[in-house]
Amino acid sequence: MGDKTQLVALAFATRYAAQTVLLGVFGATLLVHLFSVGLGEIVGLTVPVFWVHVFAGLAFIAFGLWTLRGDELGDDDRLTERRWGPLMTVGTTFFLAELGDKTMLMTITLASQQHSFVGVWMGSTLGMVAADGLAIILGRVLGAQLPERLIKVGAGGIFLVTGVATLIDALARQRP
Repeated sequence: MGDKTQLVALAFATRYAAQTVLLGVFGATLLVHLFSVGLGEIVGLTVPVFWVHVFAGLAFIAFGLWTLRGDELGDDDRLTERRWGPLMTVGTTFFLAELGDKTMLMTITLASQQHSFVGVWMGSTLGMVAADGLAIILGRVLGAQLPERLIKVGAGGIFLVTGVATLIDALARQRP
């Protein structure tokens, strides 16, 4: 919650029909998360479980700090809009915004731990679409009057707590 892809969804929801934005988000998320889960599965099979858990805990903490710092939303989508229309504009922009984003990296981390390719792929995709669906609804209803700071702090706090808990669990499992 509170990352640049939600800001992208929110911004597009003020310009295009909610269904168009949601469909573009869904298609882009399916593709990005397919790649992410595949990469995560490879990591999970090649890296010892203890280190996967330590990395996951540190990743959650890093994402918490990243969330609290915030993301920037650029204005580079105007050319794409003229060329491909609303659906491709949303899908392409969202796909590019997701590459290397917290959600992609977290999906890789979860896939490396869970070893359930379809489960993580569908779960992360549906979760992302649901979260962005909320941003779309809020964008349509409330426009620019969202308490962005509250969303950032709440999401950042959840990441931080999850990271600390994951590290404690990894260290506890390591003891004889």
